[in-house]
Amino acid sequence: MQAIADAQPWQLREAARQVGRGGLIAYPTEAVYGLGCDPRCREAVQGLLRLKRRSANKGLILIAANFEQLAPWVRLLDQVRMAEILASWPGPITWVLPAAPDVPEWLAGGRQSLAVRVTAHPLSAALCQACRTALVSTSANLAGHPPARSPLQVRLRCPGIDHILHGPVGGLRRPSVIRDGATGRVIRG
Repeated sequence: MQAIADAQPWQLREAARQVGRGGLIAYPTEAVYGLGCDPRCREAVQGLLRLKRRSANKGLILIAANFEQLAPWVRLLDQVRMAEILASWPGPITWVLPAAPDVPEWLAGGRQSLAVRVTAHPLSAALCQACRTALVSTSANLAGHPPARSPLQVRLRCPGIDHILHGPVGGLRRPSVIRDGATGRVIRG
């Protein structure tokens, strides 16, 4: 995909710097532009939720470049379930897994689970690598409004973003499928 070639190393470093200082960033994903921040930074997550006008009770998704970046955030399921989950990644499938005991409530929305994905979008994966952590990932829009699919739409729909990582979104028309890790049941199709 051309996305990595379009991004210069300094752009990834700047996005990572913004994340490291508690900033909010926007970046292309498999279907839409996502909004993200450091999942460990309560102030950043709360700022993201305020910007989107989204309830903290909904919980958030974390994306990563690989499963190792997600491992601190979740508890593993049995071997058979984990084999199916790991075989679907990288890819546009978000799985809801049991949250690790120390996952902050501001991520899980008061639940004992957390939605996670190893992204197939090369620029999003490179961003996670540059940040050296999984990132919060939610669509770039106000709650209930259409998600942004370009940097200009991000600027218009989400004022207050600290940095936009420019690049093309992937070819999907809809945000990622969300499935229950324990059962495989589709939660969002």
